[in-house]
Amino acid sequence: MTRFVVVGGGIVGLAVAHRLVTDRPGDSVTVLEKEAGWATHQTGHNSGVIHAGVYYKPGSLKATMCKAGSASMVEFCDAHGLSYEICGKLIVATDPAELPRLHALHERASANGLPARLIEAAEVAEYEPHVAAVAALHIASTGIVDFGAVCRKLAELLAAAGADLRTRTEVTGVTNRPDGVVVTTTTGEVLGDVLINCAGLHADRISRLAGVPTPVRIVPFRGEYYELTPQRRDLVRGLIYPVPDPQFPFLGVHLTKMIDGSVHAGPNAVLATAREGYSWGRVSPRDVWDELSYRGLWALARRHYRYGLTEVARSLSRKKFAASLARLVPELTPADIVPAGAGVRAQAILPDGGLVDDFLIVEADRQVHVLNAPSPAATSSLEIARHIVSRLPTEAGR
Repeated sequence: MTRFVVVGGGIVGLAVAHRLVTDRPGDSVTVLEKEAGWATHQTGHNSGVIHAGVYYKPGSLKATMCKAGSASMVEFCDAHGLSYEICGKLIVATDPAELPRLHALHERASANGLPARLIEAAEVAEYEPHVAAVAALHIASTGIVDFGAVCRKLAELLAAAGADLRTRTEVTGVTNRPDGVVVTTTTGEVLGDVLINCAGLHADRISRLAGVPTPVRIVPFRGEYYELTPQRRDLVRGLIYPVPDPQFPFLGVHLTKMIDGSVHAGPNAVLATAREGYSWGRVSPRDVWDELSYRGLWALARRHYRYGLTEVARSLSRKKFAASLARLVPELTPADIVPAGAGVRAQAILPDGGLVDDFLIVEADRQVHVLNAPSPAATSSLEIARHIVSRLPTEAGR
């Protein structure tokens, strides 16, 4: 019997554990989560989109796993009675200057084998009557789901399969010994043959605790959301995104119908003052020091400081936030949106200031570390799990 220890109870960690109990029923699986429940951080604060895989470089892990993951996530939901909707998505050009970028995105979507169509303004109005567009890219396979509900089902299946699920258990140390990997936690030691680190916002710290050099530093970016007031939800039927500017690191604010019928707007992207910093008032001196002492962040800031200042201004002004949304739906005003919380993106940054563009999974002796898994990791989670487990030795650690 091989003993697996999975660190992190978000959707990637739970998916990996579920794949282990499915493919290797004779082995033992322990999941360690420092919070009191599952999907507390990135998974529980995202927009619930089942992404198709439009934006990602053909052949990359993100491109291949997102496309496969959108299908496997739907299959999982069907198998377990979880609600979802394949509502499609529009990427909207609001100015003729954006058309070359829209066409380039269409070429990338086609290269990724996605059902993407360029449509003119008249057809845009058939999908989204309130959108201002000169053209758009329609992605038919994009959907919405509650990833928190997916995690609760995964945890239920793991418990039924006999996995050892431990919440309120924070990892404080990792030691390699001849007889296995000793994981020290706030509730005692756990001995395993293989450690799989899916700790999200803290994945680089777990890697360093385990003695595995990490080529990146995770820097937290807070994404703040508003939602449309109930009486204005009829302005949005599905998912409405702007054409992204490749000069900037994030997609820009967009409008997303949620599985509960609400419509979320956002997120922006501002540097967080804590790895779990869901508001300006949450400050962690340790996390701030990690950020400010990292030369990669300063290199990124020099490259994108104007963009960053714009994001901060939008964070502090509902009027500016609403104006960004009005580029997509002109009828929207500041009175039509109310605050709807925030999420924090664990973004891996290289020492030269470059953002790690793909999923980053580092393998070491008896260890696997998922060091970069932001969006579309939730969509891709079942495929990330399949990838990790398929690469493990048949008798890992033996």
